[in-house]
Amino acid sequence: MTVYLNGRLVADDEARIDPTDRGLTLGDGLFETIAVRGRRAARTDAHLARLGDGAEVIGLAIPLAGDELKAALQDVIEANAIDEGVLRLTLTRGPAPRGLWSPVPAQPTLLITGACQDLTSQEPVTAVIATTTRRNEHSPLSGIKSTSCLDGILAAREAAKRGANDALLLNGAGNLAEATAANLFVVIDSGAVTPPVDDGAMPGVMRADVIRVLSAAERTLGPADLSSASEAFLTNSLGIRPLTAVDREPIGDGNPGPVTAEARKIV
Repeated sequence: MTVYLNGRLVADDEARIDPTDRGLTLGDGLFETIAVRGRRAARTDAHLARLGDGAEVIGLAIPLAGDELKAALQDVIEANAIDEGVLRLTLTRGPAPRGLWSPVPAQPTLLITGACQDLTSQEPVTAVIATTTRRNEHSPLSGIKSTSCLDGILAAREAAKRGANDALLLNGAGNLAEATAANLFVVIDSGAVTPPVDDGAMPGVMRADVIRVLSAAERTLGPADLSSASEAFLTNSLGIRPLTAVDREPIGDGNPGPVTAEARKIV
């Protein structure tokens, strides 16, 4: 694999991240996962806008302008001949001495990797409601793509132990927030509904398109609302997957529904 690292393309086995990089030692960084379709990065404007918002929240300068970042993404696509697949853009604060205080000035690390992947297969998902961790809807980190993903990892480990494909995370108030790496939509009274960002939902790039195209509502959802749903689905930048059961209880009749099918046309 050829990767982009701090201004140049290099073979992955030659790429070197400084051992003191704060992305490694403290999770001090951001990332974007970007779909590649037709040898082009999808929804780049939305992804880079979210990256910019996250960088502002954590006070981190992005070393490249938007057009330069787009060119770097395309360079990785071409270098790896990715017709369909995924890019991962990672931005960290870079190397620094020990401690939490941010270095001034920082020397950010910018890494872009890519791989071929079939994005057409989006199999139905069964989930559990995670009991090991919750989303902190009051934290500014709930609204950005932080490289610290341990809450999602803990929830995914719990789901695997309980025989499910994914987990839904509650927030501090006990309301539904999102899945481990995807936004949640449920269909109630024929309309799509998704938890609001204020409840701990990530402002997903695909989520925004689904809300716009389906005129989906944003409102607080509790676990009990799942029993009222006729169908449900999960969205992230790589696609849309039907959610057919939660805690072994079927959503609706337990099959993907027509609103999910309509949503999947957006991809």
